[in-house]
Amino acid sequence: MITSKLTSKSQTTVPQSVRRALKLKPGDSLAYEITDGQVILTRATAGSFAEDPFGSFDEWRGKEDEEAYASL
Repeated sequence: MITSKLTSKSQTTVPQSVRRALKLKPGDSLAYEITDGQVILTRATAGSFAEDPFGSFDEWRGKEDEEAYASL
């Protein structure tokens, strides 16, 4: 089992073995699927945002919004 800790700001580092397995690089997006109390982490693709009810609201994806809501 691979683990990582959650910081006081609710952030974590994706372990190197996971980054390698998913072929992740800086700037890539991750998709989380919650099923029966478990989370499945995958590399996000363009279509993976379809389940997010706010995924189509591009007006909330600006730099200012990211900075304003980064601590949530």
